[in-house]
Amino acid sequence: MSDQKHATAYWKENLKYLLILLSIWFAVSYGAGILFKDALNGIKIGGFPLGFWFAQQGSIYVFVILIFVYVRLMNKLDKKYGFDE
Repeated sequence: MSDQKHATAYWKENLKYLLILLSIWFAVSYGAGILFKDALNGIKIGGFPLGFWFAQQGSIYVFVILIFVYVRLMNKLDKKYGFDE
């Protein structure tokens, strides 16, 4: 039964990380690219409005960064629960 509690705690922490990281990605892609686009368009990056940049490229960059953050968090989580190699 101890192994089951151990696995359940691991999975709950994993889901917490997933929900947080996906919420950040949603906020960046939907919020910055759609909802706050007009406010962000006053700022220019490389000659393009910031709202347009987030809609086209920014959310992709944030997603790739979040993948690396997730890998780092999961490596720590694996070590914490003894699932590392």
